[in-house]
Amino acid sequence: MSSSKQKILIVDDEKDILDLIAFNLNREGYQVSTAQNGEEAINVAKQVNPDLIILDVMMPKMDGIEACRIMRAMPEFKSTFMVFLTARSEEYSEIAGFHVGADDYIAKPIKPRALMSRINAILRRNATEESDASVQDKIEIADLVIDRDSFLVYKGEQKIVLAKKEFELLYLLASKPNKVFTREQILKSIWEDSVVVTNRTIDVHIRKLREKIGDDYVTTVKGVGYKFDKE
Repeated sequence: MSSSKQKILIVDDEKDILDLIAFNLNREGYQVSTAQNGEEAINVAKQVNPDLIILDVMMPKMDGIEACRIMRAMPEFKSTFMVFLTARSEEYSEIAGFHVGADDYIAKPIKPRALMSRINAILRRNATEESDASVQDKIEIADLVIDRDSFLVYKGEQKIVLAKKEFELLYLLASKPNKVFTREQILKSIWEDSVVVTNRTIDVHIRKLREKIGDDYVTTVKGVGYKFDKE
């Protein structure tokens, strides 16, 4: 993967953190932009259209959770990877991050080598997904149309915008209707080796998915996992 074309926006109110991450990313060949609060992040993101946004949670003016929520509602950022970087280890802040559409969650203190490995893996996975010609571009099932090219879902005439991981989860389940996917299979397919993702993360995404498309499509198979009901 050539990282020279990959753009990353780092958002943190601590200049030392910004400088540390930016130094390591620049050394890897990434194009790096920075911001120090959520409001600035949105403005910079509109200008540079990054492939990945790394957001601190606790920041002045606008925190990372709110900034992520606002950007996820914008069509231009519907498929942008968004990763939270925070010193907060409380479970509720992790859930809040995934609730607004975050793709991953990295805890401080930062270990540059581990951080670079995670970022490289995220962007490499995205490049692989985009170049995989064998993947079905569109799934039409029941009254849903799941369009992989636009990352949009249509329910009848209604257009539904999902966060990237919500879309990937729906696409996975709908790709094999009535097949039960175990939690382990879902974690491996959607989140791969992310160390911060737990079973609760899957539950949060399933709940958000049901809120947006309705309760009639994804069924919980107690003690096993989830499936997409074709009928």
